[in-house]
Amino acid sequence: MIDVTEQKQRVAVIGGGISGLAAAFYLQQEAKEKKLPLEIVLIESSHRLGGKIQTVRKENFIIERGPNSFIDNNNSMAKLVKDLGIEDQLIRSEAGQTYITVNEKLYPVPAGSILGIPTKLSSFLASDIVSWSGKVRATCDLWFPRSRVQEDQPLGKFIRRRFGKETVENIIEPLLLGISAGDIEQLSLQATFPELIEMEKEYRSLMTGMKKALSETSHDDSKSIEERSFQTFINGLETLIEALEGRLIDTTILKSVKVESIAKAAHQVTLSLNNKTSIAADAVILATPHLITQKMFAKQGLLQNLQDIPLATVATVSMAFPIEAMDESFNGSGFTVARNSDFSITSCSWIHRKWPAFVPEGYALLEVYVGRSGDEAIVDLSDGEIEKIVLQDLNRVTPLKGSPLFTVVSRWKEAMPQYTVGHTQRVELVKQELYEHFPTMKLVGSSYEGTSLPNCVDQARSAVDELLIKLFE
Repeated sequence: MIDVTEQKQRVAVIGGGISGLAAAFYLQQEAKEKKLPLEIVLIESSHRLGGKIQTVRKENFIIERGPNSFIDNNNSMAKLVKDLGIEDQLIRSEAGQTYITVNEKLYPVPAGSILGIPTKLSSFLASDIVSWSGKVRATCDLWFPRSRVQEDQPLGKFIRRRFGKETVENIIEPLLLGISAGDIEQLSLQATFPELIEMEKEYRSLMTGMKKALSETSHDDSKSIEERSFQTFINGLETLIEALEGRLIDTTILKSVKVESIAKAAHQVTLSLNNKTSIAADAVILATPHLITQKMFAKQGLLQNLQDIPLATVATVSMAFPIEAMDESFNGSGFTVARNSDFSITSCSWIHRKWPAFVPEGYALLEVYVGRSGDEAIVDLSDGEIEKIVLQDLNRVTPLKGSPLFTVVSRWKEAMPQYTVGHTQRVELVKQELYEHFPTMKLVGSSYEGTSLPNCVDQARSAVDELLIKLFE
């Protein structure tokens, strides 16, 4: 047993992904700035920190196994990056046309589409991606009444009512979901895109509301580029992880150590570890995937509702080619695939166009996603089989000359939390249950209140603020 000194409060952060690292960093920062008597311990079950953020630096290529960028709408990442002193390493994606594949044909996304929702009616009507009957149905959004449904509902049901089946399947769903691997008929509107609910309440028409929001953004020059462009680091996203780990100088970091169970012990909690030791803590931030978190409380039978949050399985496939292998007629930066198309891949990015710094001159790098909710079998195939299927799909859309110079396949099995209908209420109940039994514990991470990197950082910051009030009120 590691004893806690009388004058210090020990906070244990379980999980060393972006949520846990941000939590530990902000705990350390608050302790230093406010001279708080804190002792911080970060516990990670694997041999490395960073979770899904994994950058491969191979032969002058920058390859992301997991997420490759972020959009910083609330400036939460900007603050973290500034605190870490790595603002000079941030880069923004190059502008480029995005396409959608429908029935083996590439269609450019109509200009002015935000989350797939048209804001420029002329561009939408001129596009061939939707039939004329589908276009007429979609414009019904302009005069359809507000929804009367008060409870949570499937995202698909909500947007299909406003725009019709064809526009949803061919434009909105591919752009709305991107690489999230979700099923639009199961995902919660309230948990995934609550802004659409508010937009309908205020403007009735989503097209009108989105156009208004775009107009307000474009008139603010300080936000127009910042809020709508993807960002990463010149040497990949793992730059953020390396910077966080390097700054945690006042935090004890335990790697390859797993918390097997959690129990009450007087005014503290005891964390039982897989190395047959234990740690006593005054407060805990749980930044592990929700099913792993739930297992820690198996003896108490707590947090059973976490098992109702499903997980999807995906894989990223990165392929390097000589630049002359690319189809010169394709001028885009990538494409997504409509679910009604007979493809195994769900999206593809031309990394050498979006992020030129990631690829040596004279070469191309494609990043392809495969697998989604209800269609995950491909991820279990061998690397060679996955590569073959991906090449077949790519050649149906934009021909490639020859074989890739190398391929990196990264599998993420049961790693993508799915916010199904009722998710927000489930999470609220789970957090309330945890608070009743362990008032100095907090849940953070992609399983709960947003899967993006900024969402995870926001959750970490809020958890730190709330815990410190609890510990030092």
